[in-house]
Amino acid sequence: MSDKTISRKSYLTQNRGEYPDTTSFFGKSFVKVDDLRYGTNPHQTAALYKPAEGSALIGDLKTLKTGKGGLSQTNLEDISYALNICKYFDRPCCACMKHVNPSGVAVANENDHPKDVFVKAFNADERASFGCVAGFNCEVDGETAKEIMSRFIECVVAPSVTAEALKILHDHETFKKNKHIRVIECANPAGLPKFVGDQADGVPTMKVLADGSVIVADPLLSGLRSVDDLKAATGQNKKLGAVESEPKATPQQLLDILTAWYININVRSNGVVLVKNGVTLAVGTGEQDRVGAVEQAIWKYKNKFSGEENIEGAVMASDGFFPFYDAVETAANAGIRAIISPAGSIHDATVIQRANELKVALFHAPERIFSHH
Repeated sequence: MSDKTISRKSYLTQNRGEYPDTTSFFGKSFVKVDDLRYGTNPHQTAALYKPAEGSALIGDLKTLKTGKGGLSQTNLEDISYALNICKYFDRPCCACMKHVNPSGVAVANENDHPKDVFVKAFNADERASFGCVAGFNCEVDGETAKEIMSRFIECVVAPSVTAEALKILHDHETFKKNKHIRVIECANPAGLPKFVGDQADGVPTMKVLADGSVIVADPLLSGLRSVDDLKAATGQNKKLGAVESEPKATPQQLLDILTAWYININVRSNGVVLVKNGVTLAVGTGEQDRVGAVEQAIWKYKNKFSGEENIEGAVMASDGFFPFYDAVETAANAGIRAIISPAGSIHDATVIQRANELKVALFHAPERIFSHH
């Protein structure tokens, strides 16, 4: 950069167009959709590409309201993670994403309207949801739009937005705080790959390292398709012999365990998710130790949750195994009564025995779901 200081807008303008219209890697061709408002940070340029052939959920997004300057890389990443959560549910679901982590997620219970689902998701962590991307797997109607516009939301993305809702989302006079809200229409996220064995369209996941080297990996999918796949935790060691989880989870807790697991796939590891009646009570994310993630989630529930649910009887998903039983004790003392995690600790039997003593139902998942995004 020269001696003279130039504005961010000028810098981005000068550097737009440096990304080619087409590119290819791993034997597939991609076409540029658009130059983005910026990348991860305002001084970084960026562009969005989609596969040259076929449809793409993110690449084919339809902008109904641009907001201020279009989408950034951070907007698109939050959109992607929100829809990657919503894809697992056939009931109305809303995921509020902030910095590629869910601040709150809710799935409809009987008689819930999409507006109720949005409010529950937002109120799971109202402070963190400020300025979030709100992703839906269902239509956004007028009632839901009014709730959205009563809060500060960066972007809303849904498979359908009614004419009434779109009019409300453009109403800057009544809802002044959301003058620059972005409104995006997408295809049904249920079409995204979900489970191990699903055909994953496009290329594998990729991570570019600091020196330009690239790691190519299979996408993160789950082996848990329904509550029928949930297995009581088992383990053994020389001292205890074979040990199996004894407490029984309620039907609602089984559904909540599955919900928590699907959400946790999109949480930065170490991650834990607390859920009750289809709503996240809190999300513990990005901690270097597992009990720390549990402690963080419980602290968030006590200090930030503004929903109606009580933590007693809630469930917890842990994206990795428990090295010791301290995390289980911490969760149980807070009121958690059912937990899912992968197996793999040399102390699995001891952890299960302690969970039995604490009357916590423990389930072992078929996979670990670390997400180092």
